[in-house]
Formats: sequence, C-alpha cells, structure tokens
Amino acid sequence: MNFLLDTHAFLWFLEGNQELSSKARENIENPENTKFISIASIWELAIKTNLGKLQLEVSLEDLKGAIIVNHFEILPLDFEHIIGRSKLPDFHKDPFDRIIIAQAMTENCIVLSKDASFSLYKGIQLIW
Repeated sequence: MNFLLDTHAFLWFLEGNQELSSKARENIENPENTKFISIASIWELAIKTNLGKLQLEVSLEDLKGAIIVNHFEILPLDFEHIIGRSKLPDFHKDPFDRIIIAQAMTENCIVLSKDASFSLYKGIQLIW
C-alpha cells in the first residue's frame, strides 16, 4: 500500500514520539508498504525551523539521511498536484496540508495524520 505521511507523523516517527499512533507506526514499519514524504513537508520544516517555531532533533542537513535510512521516498510536487490543490474545497487552511491532501488524492495514497480535517475531503483515506 502507498502511504503519504503528514509532517507531524513523519517527525513523530523519526523522534520515537509516543504521540504517533500504533496503527500509524505499524504501517510505517511494514516493509511491504511504500511510505512517501512530501517535499512540501521538508519545505514546511525548513520554514518553521528558520522562523524559530520548531526545533528538530536532527538538522535539516541530516534529515535526508534519516529519510533514506528509514526507506521513505520523497514525493516531489508536480503540476497535477498544484491543479488538484487549486480545486480543493476550503475545509483546511494550512497551505502545506492542502498540498499533502492534493498529492494524496492525485497519487492514490492513504494519509497518515492525526488531523481529522483531512477526512473532510472526498477521496482521502485517513489512518491514525
């Protein structure tokens, strides 16, 4: 199965944070699943760390290595994702989450997120 992790799910997995649900952790750790991290999540982390709104346990420079070691794949943004994002109803205001929602819809990924508002979008399958 294909999973797209919301930014917090990705961070909580890397940090071993107990906020990550056991169901999410099982799906991330299952070697049969493909796990994607949106490049938008990496962009969000860079912005929030630069603004002092977030402190990471690993540096941004080391984040790529953590992605590789944990067998995540980076999901780049493409034109179809942007078109999909522009057509979304306005249930969610966060621009990074809206990109993740559009990517999940376009790429047929299940979203791993604690954010229940993702499920307001038709076609999104949410696991937490």
